[in-house]
Amino acid sequence: MTNTKDNKVEEVKESEEISKAFAAVAGVRKEVDKLSERIAALEVAVNSGTKVTDEEFVVPAELLMRELLKLDGIGAEGEARLQRKAEVRRIQKYHETLDKLKTINSNPFSDKHKAVSVTTNWETFDS
Repeated sequence: MTNTKDNKVEEVKESEEISKAFAAVAGVRKEVDKLSERIAALEVAVNSGTKVTDEEFVVPAELLMRELLKLDGIGAEGEARLQRKAEVRRIQKYHETLDKLKTINSNPFSDKHKAVSVTTNWETFDS
């Protein structure tokens, strides 16, 4: 009888941890969604030839890194872990977009179709 009770308590604890992980990932996703709008606006500005200050690239990049650190602190298993990984990839993609836009912005007279693409080789950690 005690063993069954212990198993139920353990299941409830695991369920609570999974729920917390889902909620934490959802919170990060919400913040990244806000940043994605900012990045999209930068993309429109840069692609239309508008000169943008470096700070407008640095701030969203730093905010993305903060969200990445939040994700790193989330202990997750199963589906929550997959969602966390997907959000990490999404943040990395936005960061690469910022890098490309910054490159284009720094040399607005270059032919955008011949611009060199710089990509980041992200190191991944399984937790």
